[in-house]
Amino acid sequence: MNQPITSRLAARLGLNILLDGVLAALAVLAAGWLAKPASPWPHPEALPLAAAGAIWLIGVPFGLARLHWRFTALRDLSRIGGASILTAILLTLLLIGAGMRLPSPSYPPILALCLIVALTTPRLLYRLGREPGGAGGTNTAKAILVGTGETAELFISALARSDTVPYRVVGLMALSQRHAGRRIHGHDIISSVGQAEPALARLHKANALPDLFIITSPELTGDPLAGLLRAAEQYGVRVQRTPTLTALAPANQTSLQLQPIAIEDLLNRRQVVLDREGMAGLIRGRRVLVTGAGGSIGSELARQLAGLAPAEIMLLDNGEFALWQIDLELAETWPGTRRRAVIADVRDRERIAALCDDFRPELVFHAAALKHVPIVEANPLEGLLTNVLGTKAVADAAQASGAALMVLISTDKAVNPSSVMGATKRLAEMVCQGLDIAARHGAAEMRCVTVRFGNVLGSTGSVVPLFRRQLAQGGPLTVTHPDMQRYFMTVREAVGLVLQASVVGSGEAAIEDGGIFVLDMGEPVKIIDLAYQMIRLAGLRPDIDVKVEFTGLRPGEKLFEELFHGSEAPAPTEHAGLLMASPRTADRRVVNHAIQEIALAAAHGDAAGALSILARMVPEFVHNVDGGEPGLAISAAAR
Repeated sequence: MNQPITSRLAARLGLNILLDGVLAALAVLAAGWLAKPASPWPHPEALPLAAAGAIWLIGVPFGLARLHWRFTALRDLSRIGGASILTAILLTLLLIGAGMRLPSPSYPPILALCLIVALTTPRLLYRLGREPGGAGGTNTAKAILVGTGETAELFISALARSDTVPYRVVGLMALSQRHAGRRIHGHDIISSVGQAEPALARLHKANALPDLFIITSPELTGDPLAGLLRAAEQYGVRVQRTPTLTALAPANQTSLQLQPIAIEDLLNRRQVVLDREGMAGLIRGRRVLVTGAGGSIGSELARQLAGLAPAEIMLLDNGEFALWQIDLELAETWPGTRRRAVIADVRDRERIAALCDDFRPELVFHAAALKHVPIVEANPLEGLLTNVLGTKAVADAAQASGAALMVLISTDKAVNPSSVMGATKRLAEMVCQGLDIAARHGAAEMRCVTVRFGNVLGSTGSVVPLFRRQLAQGGPLTVTHPDMQRYFMTVREAVGLVLQASVVGSGEAAIEDGGIFVLDMGEPVKIIDLAYQMIRLAGLRPDIDVKVEFTGLRPGEKLFEELFHGSEAPAPTEHAGLLMASPRTADRRVVNHAIQEIALAAAHGDAAGALSILARMVPEFVHNVDGGEPGLAISAAAR
């Protein structure tokens, strides 16, 4: 197999050497004519042959014969320039050493310039001849690249290296208006993203609309991207993204396969600067336990924690496949991080206590929970056992084993809950609030931080994966109510802020006893708008290509979620993206007694009894049992 490749390479190197020699000889002839037009023939007559030999000799250390003409770049041109100058100097010295007169005093620089032109021009012409941008085939889509000059150039270069031309670049669109009117690789920058609609109007009038926009810059997100999508939809232009730019490998055809716009890109959220040093100081060299490590939040916690150099991570989950996935990912991404993958149920007090006694975690991130509202509505005792008793089992085991900090992942559904899931998470908050108050007053050693936030885009069981699956099946997309709205945040951002809250909550910051950290979720998003946007991102038309159907509110659902109870006045913190809910606390002994009652009721299968205890502990819990108008008739006093 190697012999044909070696022979082909040798043939190409030989051809390059021959061409360089011929071009150097022609450069000598041209230099003689330019230096002395009256007597252009070289003297001695063997000078062109000497030039060929010189370029062969000097070209070896410069690697001229190995340069690929099709991929000639600036670095290659500098090599050619250096070799040409040295060749001119060598030939000049040979002439002077042989007692020959130079055609003119300007002959050496003229010779050097002629060599540079002769050796570079054919290479550049060859590369230009292989560049995309011609008429293309009948299936070649006309594309406008959207992004920075650097990213657009990288995509054009990858396109030039492709054996096929799937897209014909007909123009560029910059992120900033100050670049409009310039040219890159012969393509006009027709406008900025902010002027997309008038630019498309001009192209439509000139009958020159592109088939698609190709976004090359990952930073184009939020409102600017939404505006581009609206303009593109108006004129029937598709919008797609390039893959990760570092993946635009010259020899890889799949590197030019475009990707649809992710719904996460449309979240108009400002970037929050996080205290990375504080996070590293909290995690570095410590043993960390993550419960629910196979879930959306737990797995992202594991990823970010592994990058902060913990002494060891215990990944705990009761699902084998999900646990295997995150364990494998960490093994590949952070092979130097020690870890344990443990299958366990947080409701098993003895098992959790034994694991903590053996592992001795210093930090515990408790993400394990039953979170799907309809499932918990159908299985209320399971929700109580996992979300309430499981939280207390983990907290007790962590405290008994000497942990310094426990972080509880809570939810906006715990505020004025209308579902069993939300009410159980509120009771779990009360458990952790009691622990933290005890620690602040010296009655316990372990601090306990509670972090509350809304929906995570793309998380298991959330609406985005559901819509994607329904789109793949051709629709319809199902929305429970036209007025339904939710807060959304990306999982990476949410976990980053959870870690930030952990740093703040474990420090000496002035925080009220039992205060709950609440992530700044921005503005809520209407689910119907989300559905329409996902249909458009798939290149389809809402209610024409794909229908949207309303199925009615499900048991436990509310039209909108809240981040703060009426008695929890929101207060800013010193860190962007983090708010503090003024605490509503309950006596720790009362909470513990209620949990014992719930455990007893669950042991007897008494769901009604357990729920009555839950309602007693969470008085603002207005249970939306049948899926009718959800929990909106909450009393003013409760709010």
